[in-house]
Amino acid sequence: MKERRIYTLLGLLLLAAVGYLNWSSSGGGGGRGGVRIPIPWLQPKMGFVGRNGTRFIDLEDGSPVYVNGWNSYWLMSSDSSDRVVDMLRRGRAMGMSVCRTWAFSDGGPNALQIYPGHFDERIFQALDFVIYQARKHYIRLILCLVNNLGAFGGKSQYVRWAQASGINVSTSTDPFFSHPTIKGYYKDYVKAIISRKNTYSGIRYRDEPAIFAWELINEPRCEYNSSGPLLQAWIAEMASYVKSLDEKHLVTVGLEGFYGPARNDRLGANPGSWAASLGSDFIQNSAIKNIDFASVHAYPDSWIPKASLEEKVEYLSSWVDSHVNDSEHVLKKPVLFSEVGSHLRVKKNGTYDRDILLKIVYDKVYESAKKGQAAAGALIWQLMVEGMQSYQDEFSLVASEHPSTYKLIAQQSCRLRNLHMPKDNTSREVVQSCLEPPS
Repeated sequence: MKERRIYTLLGLLLLAAVGYLNWSSSGGGGGRGGVRIPIPWLQPKMGFVGRNGTRFIDLEDGSPVYVNGWNSYWLMSSDSSDRVVDMLRRGRAMGMSVCRTWAFSDGGPNALQIYPGHFDERIFQALDFVIYQARKHYIRLILCLVNNLGAFGGKSQYVRWAQASGINVSTSTDPFFSHPTIKGYYKDYVKAIISRKNTYSGIRYRDEPAIFAWELINEPRCEYNSSGPLLQAWIAEMASYVKSLDEKHLVTVGLEGFYGPARNDRLGANPGSWAASLGSDFIQNSAIKNIDFASVHAYPDSWIPKASLEEKVEYLSSWVDSHVNDSEHVLKKPVLFSEVGSHLRVKKNGTYDRDILLKIVYDKVYESAKKGQAAAGALIWQLMVEGMQSYQDEFSLVASEHPSTYKLIAQQSCRLRNLHMPKDNTSREVVQSCLEPPS
């Protein structure tokens, strides 16, 4: 008996040593290399997020979940694991809980999917690392599965793959939504992602609570408005397919939120007549059974570039109100403003236009959440860390370099968290500054 206890103790010590080595060489210090012995039950405790009517809930205890988050599309593609860890750490320090990022890179240099059904294991392990580190930092991820745009391959790459295989498809990218072979390419990719076992944690993606939701496609548009029914059918088919592989996670489309030409009473909310000619329709696309929540983007600087700040404020207020109301009363689903971006223009009094526009979205989300209504959160586009120039766009910022924006983000995190969290909560998941109400 004594000998057995000694062996048990030695086994526990060995397990602890392996755990330490796994932590220090596979993420504790930010690195992706080294010894890995994935042990699922050693991962931080985290529950899945579900939906109850127009609200997100933690499926562990039924408590409401409100989202203040950000976009960093570049996490998987970064050549520096330290920057990935740093970005997640900084997001958490601002009280944010959800990050939206790409889980695709199709064709081209450093692609995840080299060609249909064939993957670069090195890049797949980079995605493993992102998910593993997100859980360590108590961040959940919205993982987008393909791009409507050409960046990182997108739907045009799928069409080129079909053409290269001898399939007769048009030069338009609309066959992405309708051709059986191309839809098969996408389904095979989705299956590979969802069934993937993480090399850091040993957990399959479909069983990973650090994944908040699957997003079918970033900003779907059709080249021809007549292709709208094809997009609608594609969303229904792919949402159903994702659910057949994974019943644990939420699914969303990835819409910009434009209303289609049949919505005569809503067209005034669009940023221009062009927005109704892209084949998408916020209400119809979001109403599909297997779509769990609506997604909306907001880019007043890009969509109405000649408007004054006052006109942009008026437009953005109406845009948010329209989508919150439709989500509450028509769709009866939560809505996330999953990309909110604007330029860093400085006014004479020293304030940023960005802060003014971002605050409009934040305030409306908060007021809706306070009433238990459909606006469930917002994600700023996009946050970076230093040295990421190659991934920057006109809306990117390093939050610490813009104190007023940093404060605005942190305050939104605090007040959303305070809606449902006791003031004496000292859990590791809670950022200390968020225990105090915003000033």
